[in-house]
Amino acid sequence: MSRTLKRMNRNLKVIYAAAFFRSLGVGLTGVLLGVYLSRAGFAASQLGVVIAAGLGGAAAGTAVVSFAADRLGRRRTLIVLSLLGALGGAGLALTTSLLGVAVLAFVGMVNGMGTDRGPSFALEQAIIPQTTSAERRTWALSLHSLMLDAGHALGALAAALPALFERSFQMNLIEAYRLTFGLYATVNLLAAGLYLFLSSGAEVAPGAASPRDAAEAKQPARISPQSKAVVTKLAALSGIDSLGGGFLSDALIAYWFFRRFGIPEASLGLLFFAGHVLNSASYLAAAWLARRIGLLNTMVFTHIPSSLFLMAVPLVSSPASAIAFLLAREALVEMDVPTRQSYVMAVVEPEERTFASGVTNLTRNIARAISPSFAGYLMQSLALATPMFLGGGLKIGYDLLMYRAFRRLKPPEERTTEPSAAATTAAQGKR
Repeated sequence: MSRTLKRMNRNLKVIYAAAFFRSLGVGLTGVLLGVYLSRAGFAASQLGVVIAAGLGGAAAGTAVVSFAADRLGRRRTLIVLSLLGALGGAGLALTTSLLGVAVLAFVGMVNGMGTDRGPSFALEQAIIPQTTSAERRTWALSLHSLMLDAGHALGALAAALPALFERSFQMNLIEAYRLTFGLYATVNLLAAGLYLFLSSGAEVAPGAASPRDAAEAKQPARISPQSKAVVTKLAALSGIDSLGGGFLSDALIAYWFFRRFGIPEASLGLLFFAGHVLNSASYLAAAWLARRIGLLNTMVFTHIPSSLFLMAVPLVSSPASAIAFLLAREALVEMDVPTRQSYVMAVVEPEERTFASGVTNLTRNIARAISPSFAGYLMQSLALATPMFLGGGLKIGYDLLMYRAFRRLKPPEERTTEPSAAATTAAQGKR
């Protein structure tokens, strides 16, 4: 095995480990953030503002990744993002004012979605294809998603910590929450420490950006008009998907179960732990299925049923039935994640991957940041379940539009006559 390949494998291991630690915190805040703010006296509309602020910060971070990470250095960018995440956790631990929490949630990119789709995720997604072959790309990205959801699951299980700390240390519940968010800050610091071990192989691949000399290699890669057209369309459709997803954050769904059925934090933690376990299993199933029916088909035809299951949750009257529909949704909803990542990375050139990953995730984060404030308002003023119907409907619309727009643009490993992505895009434009 060559020295370069060894470095690449080490980078993959570092990324997987750092992603796991980061996602522990995301899984924790996904379950606890809404319930914590409710217990601290925040109204549902204010809860939505805080979640939106955190997602807005993630959108700003993803913008930096999209246009500057390759120039600033991928390793350096990942470390700084993790340190800001730790600051967000410290903010939740130290203040309970609406303004203070919202500002620190923005700066620290506090994620109430329960799933990690922030700037670090986008940058890791651009690095991973450099570590493996095209045939193994979807598997490598699926394993990345598996590590993330293993962390999400354990983080959700850790939602029982405030009650445990309250009993064990004889402290009030709000203090127990603050101690828990201190642990959230700690896992982000651990992720920052792991990124220190990334090698130069994590940076833009030598030769990928036409480097006539070492200085030129540091310049942002030029993006072809064909790739810009593809990425623009993907980004626009991704925005629709995430606009729906912003109505469906784990924090808001946990809050719905808390208000609708009175389910306590420890039980909610178990519920979302089970959901993330199902998510984790689905990533490997997605990689297997994609090799048989294609990346795009896997994305669309697993995602639509998941939205239908979610929209059924508020239609049933018993908590057992609602939980069953939610878990059925969780078994399918994330199968589009590694397949979509692999598809985006496959239809652009290697030197364009940070841009493609960053821009598609940027539109997702912007759209995702818009919805929670409206979701909180609708839950308070219209009906508690309104976000589930709106979010599910938007996601189904995205799936149908995605299939119509890209059913003829195949990734290289699925093409029979091997046309270039540029040629296929040009042919689409003529139609």
